[in-house]
Amino acid sequence: MSGAITCSAANLSALLGPNSTAAANYICGQLGTVNNKFTDAAYAIDNTYLLFSAYLVFAMQLGFAMLCAGSVRAKNTMNIMLTNVLDAAAGGLSYYLFGYAFAFGESSGGFIGAHNFGLNNFPTLTSDYSFFLYQWAFAIAAAGITSGSIAERTQFVAYLIYSSFLTGFVYPVVAHWFWSPDGWASAFLSENRLFGTGAIDFAGSGVVHMVGGIAGLWGALIEGPRIGRFEDGGRAIALRGHSASLVVLGTFLLWFGWYGFNPGSFTKILIPYESGSNYGQWSGIGRTAVTTTLSGCTAALTTLFGKRLLSGHWMVTDVCNGLLGGFAAITAGCSVVEPWAAIVCGFIASIVLIGCNKLAELLKYDDPLEAAQLHGGCGAWGLIFVGLFANEKYVNEVYGASPGRHYGLFMGGGGKLLGAQLVQIVVIVGWVSATMGTLFFILKQLNLLRISEKDEMRGMDIARHGGFAYIYHDNDDESIQFPGMTPGSPLPRRSDPPAL
Repeated sequence: MSGAITCSAANLSALLGPNSTAAANYICGQLGTVNNKFTDAAYAIDNTYLLFSAYLVFAMQLGFAMLCAGSVRAKNTMNIMLTNVLDAAAGGLSYYLFGYAFAFGESSGGFIGAHNFGLNNFPTLTSDYSFFLYQWAFAIAAAGITSGSIAERTQFVAYLIYSSFLTGFVYPVVAHWFWSPDGWASAFLSENRLFGTGAIDFAGSGVVHMVGGIAGLWGALIEGPRIGRFEDGGRAIALRGHSASLVVLGTFLLWFGWYGFNPGSFTKILIPYESGSNYGQWSGIGRTAVTTTLSGCTAALTTLFGKRLLSGHWMVTDVCNGLLGGFAAITAGCSVVEPWAAIVCGFIASIVLIGCNKLAELLKYDDPLEAAQLHGGCGAWGLIFVGLFANEKYVNEVYGASPGRHYGLFMGGGGKLLGAQLVQIVVIVGWVSATMGTLFFILKQLNLLRISEKDEMRGMDIARHGGFAYIYHDNDDESIQFPGMTPGSPLPRRSDPPAL
């Protein structure tokens, strides 16, 4: 704890006069006890703050589940909900066994961690269980992003394999590079930082969002588009999700969780920046919450009017995706930029998202949740944004003042930070492409990736999960048509046996 109370019996006895050594020792002992209590309280407050943030980030899984469920057709609802549960469950075990050690274990050449497998020799002097829980919540968020890109056409076993591999190896290596104090490109390095500054990705525009988005990009590319998404002539057909209500609910849950995702990435709250003042890390946390909010709000409004000009409609689902794109972009620089700059970030993020969606349509790329465009495209813009707008004062507060530390190009800090940010984009794209692209290709060759055309047409709920997420009719009513069923065919009952 900074500003700890110190007491020297020798100095104190000189003030108290002769024969006062015992009294001085007693007074110093009591002051030491009080100091220890303050130190313990500081640890407790910081750990409680981090645990609360971890709970908020984990609650984002519910947001992902609702967003995914609303964005797919009704016949695939149970499938996508189950994959979201498995992202958390499979990711929990793989991150415990391998992921945390690769991400935050003692470094091996700055590339990958090599200690604390299965939380062996844990806690350490610098990390407690609250830190593990927080980082696990981040890891499964990356896996959840990928599941949206390959929704409605992917075999169940493929979800289990890719989720475990992503959370247990691919994502942790990237986290080690940029977040571990030993990572080769980390801004937390005390010396020999990349371009003298290291890459700044405070809460994971690159580490989380780009990793999940690029992984989803490769999965969707290798699988190919859903049946009916593009006509033979190439014209795109909208396969809209079945519930805008669930999309909006999921968006608000994600918005709420982002206040643990971004402000929580400080990991500690009880750190003063100026001794004896009301300005400290708690101020930085508040500012981070404000920049997060402003970027998301700006992106939502920009998308609202942008899509109105392009399509002639006020589309709530597009606005929700725009909002999330603004959040994904500001995540890298939320702690080191001014609030006004966050508005710029959100505005550009919306344009990036709309542009990526147009490009995806031209290339006949099918992503039911726009996950690769949103998290990959807006995440990349977020990293560039830091290199342009990072504030010198905030960079020094968050990452530690040191000679030669660079900040944003447009803020007078030169171009070295921007160079480090561009390096981060390149290495993330390269690493995730080499690992996840290879994995999805192998799964395809083994016929473990995509479901059959028959099952895709019927819907994965009835074909693979034994029933539907919704009941559309009473037992005596045969008049209501279920999505994906042929007209006039008998509607399934709860008692019907599951399809194999």
